[in-house]
Amino acid sequence: MPDDTPRFTEVAPRVWVAHYDWMHVNITLIGGSDGLLMVDTHGSAAEARTVADDVRRLGAGPLTGLVNTHEHWDHHFGNATMVEQFGDVPIHATDWAAEHMEVSSAHTFEQYEQDTGHPRRDEILATTLRLPTRTFSSAVQLDLGDRAVELIHPGRGHTAGDLVVRVPDADVLLGGDLVEESDPPFIGDDSWPLEWPLTLDLVLGLMTDATVVVPGHGKVVDKEFVQDQRTELGVIAETIRDLASRGVPQSEALAAGEWPWERERLGSAVQLGYEHLPRSQKRLPLI
Repeated sequence: MPDDTPRFTEVAPRVWVAHYDWMHVNITLIGGSDGLLMVDTHGSAAEARTVADDVRRLGAGPLTGLVNTHEHWDHHFGNATMVEQFGDVPIHATDWAAEHMEVSSAHTFEQYEQDTGHPRRDEILATTLRLPTRTFSSAVQLDLGDRAVELIHPGRGHTAGDLVVRVPDADVLLGGDLVEESDPPFIGDDSWPLEWPLTLDLVLGLMTDATVVVPGHGKVVDKEFVQDQRTELGVIAETIRDLASRGVPQSEALAAGEWPWERERLGSAVQLGYEHLPRSQKRLPLI
């Protein structure tokens, strides 16, 4: 067996994380007396088969449920494979994520149909979509036998349908893509940059100083890391508000602002920020 085979590592009692090089995705297993809950399933059927092999190699119990932290393909394209490999287990997500998964996936398939040179193109296009089967709006508690796990929609941020997973007895929180370590969080055309900092405030309120935080991508972090990321996102949101209130047009805002991240990452943030601002917070430029 190659030394670089991804393996699940226990980061807290009966909570295991496997980090995969492709997109720096994290897959998490939460163990209870009734079995294992898997949070996110990776970005293709082929990659999900590798994850399934790693689950069996861990040998910590049967897989009894899946969670998708949001509707982006790299977190749920492994759903169908997991059901094929482990049986028809329930798949949990927010109402929003489940309702928008088909449209989001169609955009992904279209993108890779056109990208004929991408090395993962055929692998991604060979994936079968499987949608969540159990959804919720604000919060739900899952019973793993001798352990309760909480799924919480803390507000809009990376998408409108993000959830975080809290394992209270182990003091672990899985942040999905509301928190990223491998790169700054991705602000895409379906993100909510003005609300994201307030959403993270609620997430931070679920933590203690000792909480183990598993981001959607990258290394395991802590509460201080999340606080720092919240501060950066807050600076972005307040800079957008300040520029708009001073009458700086959207077309000039990216160049005019002082930003905590590279400007190349913030085009969507500025566009969406201006779109989401109420009229009362915008000032017409002087002519």
